[in-house]
Amino acid sequence: MFNSFRPRILIDVSKIDMTTTVLGFKISMPIMVAPTAMQKMAHPEGEYATARAASAAGTIMTLSSWATSSVEEVASTGPGIRFFQLYVYKNRNVVEQLVRRAERAGFKAIALTVDTPRLGRRESDIKNRFTLPPNLTLKNFEGLDLGKMDEANDSGLASYVAGQIDRTLSWKDVQWLQTITKMPILVKGVITGEDARLAVQAGAAGIIVSNHGARQLDYVPATISALEEVVKATQGRIPVFLDGGVRRGTDVFKALALGASGIFIGRPVVFSLAAEGEAGVRKVLQMLRDEFELTMALSGCRSLKEITRNHITTEWDTPRPLARL
Repeated sequence: MFNSFRPRILIDVSKIDMTTTVLGFKISMPIMVAPTAMQKMAHPEGEYATARAASAAGTIMTLSSWATSSVEEVASTGPGIRFFQLYVYKNRNVVEQLVRRAERAGFKAIALTVDTPRLGRRESDIKNRFTLPPNLTLKNFEGLDLGKMDEANDSGLASYVAGQIDRTLSWKDVQWLQTITKMPILVKGVITGEDARLAVQAGAAGIIVSNHGARQLDYVPATISALEEVVKATQGRIPVFLDGGVRRGTDVFKALALGASGIFIGRPVVFSLAAEGEAGVRKVLQMLRDEFELTMALSGCRSLKEITRNHITTEWDTPRPLARL
């Protein structure tokens, strides 16, 4: 899909400003932490370490519903801008309790996952008969008898999702959530223009273009391929963010050039957490920041607003004629 950069030259890039505002909150760079579940399986400090690293980097962390640390525990790590990722359970009283707990704990927005009415066929989980280790629980549900995941003949997670997650979730529930919280709602899992327009109509505060790490449905497009269609469909009415596939600062630049207001990273955070704990997460955020800053400088962009569609070409662009000598 992506072909090449089209850098501008002879521009004073001695100062590069990467700061931006997301839902009214100023952050140091358009690189944020996506929700990833069960982080204490990667490192004993789990979500605590990720929260501290994101705060130190001056950016946003999104906590998973299925975290191994609760919203209150993550809030106890100190100040920081945090969003809460929400799965809607069949028991709506549980959902209301959880949303209100997140709000009381100082979380600033809800990232509503909308692409998981059923869990995709995760063959590694089936092969390994995946379940949480006995020393860990889904902390946000611990007091509600929903924190444990039973062993199953295939995947304990798949059985848990089948038993708890509400398959009836629809656009009216985006509006319902707005009646139980003052937090803005980001719709996470949009990959088409049609759904982007519906998200705007439902009152979403923003969209996260996500394919759930490509683990839900085979043959879904890469999020970078779906991004521009979604951006065009919103017509600038709400911000659009990219989740998935970002591994380099150059990827961040591509996403912003295609209209994203920022990006979320998941796997790089979990991998770095497993390798070096909080120090690893700090390092991966710094690496991406440094690479993105260098990409901006070499493309002639001194601020995020100077990154435009003209800075990249894709396979769908009209070929430009070669200059005559």
